[in-house]
Amino acid sequence: MEDLVKYLLENRVQILSRIGRDKKVKSSPFMFILEHDKKLWYCTNNTKEIYKDLQNDPNLELTIFSKDYSSWIRIEAQAVFENNKEVKIRTLEENKGILEIYKSWDNPIFEVFYLSNVHAVIGNFAGKIIKEFNL
Repeated sequence: MEDLVKYLLENRVQILSRIGRDKKVKSSPFMFILEHDKKLWYCTNNTKEIYKDLQNDPNLELTIFSKDYSSWIRIEAQAVFENNKEVKIRTLEENKGILEIYKSWDNPIFEVFYLSNVHAVIGNFAGKIIKEFNL
């Protein structure tokens, strides 16, 4: 897991894909937030379509490229929303841009979720699988 978290922190901007409520594939830029209690955490707000989509169908896939494009990670998982005060506070402390948006951990639109049933694959563009994780 340490290798995975390191990779995610070094390459925070990711593409999150899910099935929309209209049954079509949707993809959005997303940012990895932090690891807490051996879980990978992300945030959004409950007025966004992505929140509504993941409430309807929590299955998702993340695609991440290294900055030099020498490797990639694909993560299959389910989103589990949890009103976790500690994670929200850490998110705001460690991400000033997110603090500017939500101002406080108890902002009613601020949502955090972790990934469950994680299957991650690190590979390269030559087609080699470097490492696989199940969390």
